[in-house]
Amino acid sequence: MKVVSIISTKGGVGKTTTAANLGGFAADAGLRVLLLDLDVQPTLSSYFTLDVRAPAGIYEMLVFNERRIEQLVSRTAVVGLDLVLSNDDRGELNTLLLHASDGRLRLRHLLPTLAPLYDLVLIDTQGARSVLLEMAVLASDLALSPVTPEILAARELRRGTLQLIEDIAPYRHLGIEPPPLHLLINRVHPVSLNARLIQQALRQVFQDHVGVRVLDTDVPAIEAYPRAATRGLPVHRVEFRQPAGRVAPAALQTMRALAGELFPEWRERFARVTGRPDVQATAGSASHGERP
Repeated sequence: MKVVSIISTKGGVGKTTTAANLGGFAADAGLRVLLLDLDVQPTLSSYFTLDVRAPAGIYEMLVFNERRIEQLVSRTAVVGLDLVLSNDDRGELNTLLLHASDGRLRLRHLLPTLAPLYDLVLIDTQGARSVLLEMAVLASDLALSPVTPEILAARELRRGTLQLIEDIAPYRHLGIEPPPLHLLINRVHPVSLNARLIQQALRQVFQDHVGVRVLDTDVPAIEAYPRAATRGLPVHRVEFRQPAGRVAPAALQTMRALAGELFPEWRERFARVTGRPDVQATAGSASHGERP
């Protein structure tokens, strides 16, 4: 089971959109995917229609060490895509974990229970420095940070997200290596010279930075992403062909490239995803085994 936290100490950079669309794409490729919503503002929890809503969520998982799948895991309308809901309505988790002896390691200790059931776990986090954010990173094999091509976003990346990775380095003494950090340049306007210059600058700044990699794939600023969110669908199902006359690729092409770059071991599966509902429904149901 591969665990990826989607992180940024800056809000509004597209963490939830990235988690939802990457999870939906991987599920359509036949992987068993679990989304964990650690954001106090539970946008991911309401992104997809739920076929089955579990009675508990992330609060019970982290506070009471709840491990029963039938209590924790909700099933979305996307076959193979499950979700642990954010239900920390009063924002108590950060305080509780801060004062717990194993607070920052609790998720890391709980996730092995899920390993037989899922191929991929994607953790959506809040856009602020917190114990929850540190806990998510320490539980991950990889951290993915969307960054918009703006100078303020680039500065916040260095001040916040990179500092977070550096601050958890002492956990190496417990045998826990900080995960590699992959930067995803998000909401790129193809005709914006300023955005392109910042993209180039980010790639140059981090090309020799150990543990940090700027992904070759970037996500264009196209209308398909908000349209997919409105419909509660993964974006590759909403736009699987490139519109005539547009420079930016189809959302399907972008998601295939992103997933393939992050998870090269599953590229063959990703190549078979079409996004077309008449084809995908058959392919998806044939790919998945019994859901937990």
